[in-house]
Amino acid sequence: MSFHRRFALLTPLVLAFCADAASAADTPVLGKPVSEADIALWDISIGPDGKGLPAGSGTSTQGAAIYAQKCEVCHGKGGYGGKNAALASPPDKRERTMATYVPHATTIFDFTRRAMPWPQPKSLTNDEVYALTAYVLALNKIIGENDVMNKDTLAKVQMPNRDAFVSRYPEKH
Repeated sequence: MSFHRRFALLTPLVLAFCADAASAADTPVLGKPVSEADIALWDISIGPDGKGLPAGSGTSTQGAAIYAQKCEVCHGKGGYGGKNAALASPPDKRERTMATYVPHATTIFDFTRRAMPWPQPKSLTNDEVYALTAYVLALNKIIGENDVMNKDTLAKVQMPNRDAFVSRYPEKH
């Protein structure tokens, strides 16, 4: 039997099988079902009001030690002078930094928790994130050095730009 004849006989069978398989599934069979527990691992958004903040706590003093170990190489000693964004102004200058720009302290917690430290995002414990957030806020003189940050206190921090912040996307607020 020639190739063309075999092709002509097999083509309708292959097409019929493919059509049957396609009609059997409403959607492509890709991936696997996601459980609520799986979603919870990634659903770590923190709102301005503190909704979604986890248990844990930290102080500026605790944050300073963590900062020296995990953050200083990129952000510089004391939060400035590093190769990446300054987290605090040098003592002789008053520059806009992330801490003086964002309208809510929870934003600092949320970003740090998701994206830091750079080579290992999401590797910090909740206590470490609270401590680092307290350290950055204290560097910018937004909170006192002995203030404890936790899910009850963080959302209450009054940020310097809270009432002057202009959203790039005002229709979403």
